[in-house]
Amino acid sequence: MERWPEPVARVADVLKRAGVDARVEEFPEGTPTAGAAAKAVGASRAQIVKSLVFVCDGRPTLALVPGDRRADETKVAAAAGARHARVARPDEVLAATGFEPGGVAPFPAPGVAQVLMAEELLAHDRVWIGAGSERHMAGLSPVDLSRLTQARAADLT
Repeated sequence: MERWPEPVARVADVLKRAGVDARVEEFPEGTPTAGAAAKAVGASRAQIVKSLVFVCDGRPTLALVPGDRRADETKVAAAAGARHARVARPDEVLAATGFEPGGVAPFPAPGVAQVLMAEELLAHDRVWIGAGSERHMAGLSPVDLSRLTQARAADLT
């Protein structure tokens, strides 16, 4: 068994316990952008999931959006049932997810109030998520991603 960095091990553990067909992979060159991530995994930017933390009326909300789109704060707020949404600060990201900005995985996210998932992600057979560090990613079906995060599909971009 490979020894993953601790944040990556948390992600791998959730996948294993859920019995999800997914593989955590390491990319030594890093995947700091959606473009770099897409190139590393051999997928389109639309298949890369950006895990973005927003603060919606004071509650941390995770928005999962495709790598080729921008999250719209107004749409995120509406989907969250909030009046106001803003991008979380780095310390808020860490507090809500347990992951450093740049290495945020969609799960486990103990401090997140709710998870929203852009509808267009469901069109793919497989999507790629950050897996706890800037160098680790995991590919899984968007249906499994939705189930693991208990995400609500919404118009976010």
